[in-house]
Amino acid sequence: MTNPRAFPSQTPTRRATGLLAGLALGVALLAGCSSEGASTDCGLDACTVTFDRGVDASATILGVEAKLIGAQGDQVTVEVAGEQLSLTVGQQATEAGGFAVSLDSVTDQQVKIRVARNPNS
Repeated sequence: MTNPRAFPSQTPTRRATGLLAGLALGVALLAGCSSEGASTDCGLDACTVTFDRGVDASATILGVEAKLIGAQGDQVTVEVAGEQLSLTVGQQATEAGGFAVSLDSVTDQQVKIRVARNPNS
């Protein structure tokens, strides 16, 4: 008498689907974000960080730390990947540590920056 298999063998399609799901989870964990006094919205190659003004705000995104140093009017000083940058709204992105950093908006309550992996680095 033969013993029927308890589990049917996986088809190549099922294995590929499982592999892709595992890779997607791994990439999501590597691109993970953490923050204090800030909120983040991250994709694979870019994050938007919204800092709360008036607190010690920072976020770890894409493997680097971003901090709000200060804001006066429409000019903001941030530190990204260990480099201090002065940014104004509408200014072209500034390079820091292999990232392109730009200032999206400044209000009395919040500062919003965009940090993207620099494709030229």
